[in-house]
Amino acid sequence: MNRVVICLALIACGCSANPDRPVVVGSKKFTESVVLGEMGAALVRSVGADVRRDDLGGTPACWLALTQGDLDVYPEYTGTIARQILKADPVDLNAALAVHCIKCTKSLGFRNNYAIGMRKDVAAEKGIRTISDLLKHPNLKCGFIHEFLDRPDGWPGLKQRYGLSQTNVVGMNHTLAYRALVDKAIDVMELYTTDGEIAQFDLAVLEDDRGFFPAYEAVWLYRADLEERRPDAVAALKSLEGKMTEAEMQRLNNRVQTEKANESAVAAEFLQAKLGLNATATTDTLTRRLLETTWEHLLLVVPSLFAAIAISIPLGILAARRPRLGQGVFLVTGVLQTVPSLALLLFMIPVMKWLTGSGTGTAPAAAALFLYSLLPIVRNTAAGLTGIAPSLQESATALGLSRWAVLTKIDLPLAAPTILAGIRTAAIINVGSATLGGFIGAGGYGRPILRGLDKFDTALMLEGAIPAAVMALTVEFAFTLVERRYRRQV
Repeated sequence: MNRVVICLALIACGCSANPDRPVVVGSKKFTESVVLGEMGAALVRSVGADVRRDDLGGTPACWLALTQGDLDVYPEYTGTIARQILKADPVDLNAALAVHCIKCTKSLGFRNNYAIGMRKDVAAEKGIRTISDLLKHPNLKCGFIHEFLDRPDGWPGLKQRYGLSQTNVVGMNHTLAYRALVDKAIDVMELYTTDGEIAQFDLAVLEDDRGFFPAYEAVWLYRADLEERRPDAVAALKSLEGKMTEAEMQRLNNRVQTEKANESAVAAEFLQAKLGLNATATTDTLTRRLLETTWEHLLLVVPSLFAAIAISIPLGILAARRPRLGQGVFLVTGVLQTVPSLALLLFMIPVMKWLTGSGTGTAPAAAALFLYSLLPIVRNTAAGLTGIAPSLQESATALGLSRWAVLTKIDLPLAAPTILAGIRTAAIINVGSATLGGFIGAGGYGRPILRGLDKFDTALMLEGAIPAAVMALTVEFAFTLVERRYRRQV
């Protein structure tokens, strides 16, 4: 019966296979997911398939990309699938996933459960051994990742189940939370039970005495049409089922986090030892990585900025000539500017999937940057035009010049310095904001910055931060030269 339900659901989804495109292996942007993603890519590559790797942000971005076809497979956990993705505890997980044209493998052999951790000395001093013991200490400062703060199987559900009353709760990066915990800047944080830092920092893992956290078995979540396109790739992925233990995963995570080992190399070594697979680690020189991320960053910044210029200047002219309409233009562009960057990026995934067929990567990131660039150019264009003395326009009209001639020969040249200042502001904002494109697989300088944050690898963070700063300074300098040259000409 279940098989019939699955088949009917797959037909209803309209799942289709395109045998020509590469197999896209995704992962979230934390160490374990990246290591597993590299293993998946190596396994698929071992059967001769063309592979592309995409690192996205959290669960919502990965799931959306998978269901839309931008990803073919990524590592996930059964607890996350049930509680956050499906928001239910289905009896048959595969039947529930089939409604979305998605399948999952059996467990890879280990669990990566949520847990609550503290420094051992702080826990001992306060007599805290279980999560229930936190009830006696409402003033403890907690630091959790933002996803944990929002998930029903995270802080909201935990707080309700145990009746916890802690209010001093902050959202922070998982790796930075470990540092804050060790330095006593926070008292409590969420852990993943396979984190290498648990042993590294000798932390206390509090007993979940009310059994709140579900089992998070690691699995491959993949599109049903992948089994039609590349059944050998799915078989290769399934070869890892039941082969990994929690201790092994913790050791791999520790190698990346503590020893700063390359994720691809760690994955290749494990597959060689466990499966006898002669996987080759993907490594690049610093120069090649910089050239690649610079090109990716320019692909985000340049098209989005030019598109914003093309749209914003006419809108600014409209706002200056029609003040009532202008209020609406300012309102819309102002609201777009206030939308949180990550929220706008996630919103653009389905929009750009519908418009261009590509829901992750460059297209949605460039679209979000375009929207963020509108306000400064629109405002400065309108301000430059309204700041022109009315007597000049009246004189031009008296000479018989058309409205178009007045606009192009008098108004815009006079407003040009103000307009250029708006474009310069938009360009600099663009360069900085483009680093967030790394959350949805757009690459650019955000890629090394985000990976460096997760590994607490300063050199890797600087590999993205310094070039981004240099690009922003270069943009500033270039616009300064353009403005000086324009002033000399006029």
